[in-house]
Amino acid sequence: MSHVNPEPERTAGLEPGGSVPPGETPPAESSLPGAGPRETHNPPRGWAKAPLTLILVIVALVALFFLVYALVLIV
Repeated sequence: MSHVNPEPERTAGLEPGGSVPPGETPPAESSLPGAGPRETHNPPRGWAKAPLTLILVIVALVALFFLVYALVLIV
């Protein structure tokens, strides 16, 4: 059995030019939020206090280093 491309003039549901009228299109797919198991072991709570504190300390040390470096260059 060979497959032949349909002729647009004879295909049902097509408007002139080959477009599909709105009533002929299938509805959009819904998202799948409930497709997997519910995660209860990793609730979204934002940044933990220890990593955020560590990042802020590193940023402060780098800023202090460049401030001292700039003051040494000026003097």
